[in-house]
Amino acid sequence: MFKMIRIIFVSLLMMSSHFGFSQNTKDDVSVEKSTFGTQVGLIGIWLYNELKLSDQVAFRSEIGIGGVNTTNIVPIVALEPRWYYNLNERANKGKRIDGNSGNYVSLRTSYHFRSVLEAEENDVNRIFIAPTWGIRRNLGKHFNYEVGVGGGLGYRREIVFSPYVNLRIGYRF
Repeated sequence: MFKMIRIIFVSLLMMSSHFGFSQNTKDDVSVEKSTFGTQVGLIGIWLYNELKLSDQVAFRSEIGIGGVNTTNIVPIVALEPRWYYNLNERANKGKRIDGNSGNYVSLRTSYHFRSVLEAEENDVNRIFIAPTWGIRRNLGKHFNYEVGVGGGLGYRREIVFSPYVNLRIGYRF
């Protein structure tokens, strides 16, 4: 368990330092300094914050309730460095980049809390880490949507492979 946490921490540290210092842009094209909002998915609702680490990297933190189906909705905490790799291209084409609108690659890590009603044999991943690819687009000034896919490792008494799908609409404050 502690070995997995150490691997997650070292991976996040290496990814954020690599993308944070290797991406130099000549323009003022950049992710937002800070963006805060709420999103609703197929099963769940989340509050999120993204903080700028570099011109193309933001660190996303979120808290919410969700699950893989309606029988096991639990609180979730997630941390996710995101590399928005096409901001310059979008800006050069005159497309919007406000609110971190763009394509991203990330390393999603999350912890799913256990419900007080939950049985010990429930097979929901407690800890989950997955490389993901996704897009975020704005609809008007405050609304947005996100679509993301990936696959990674989850821990539930043993390490297992699990897919990840993100379909959300949101409101940015």
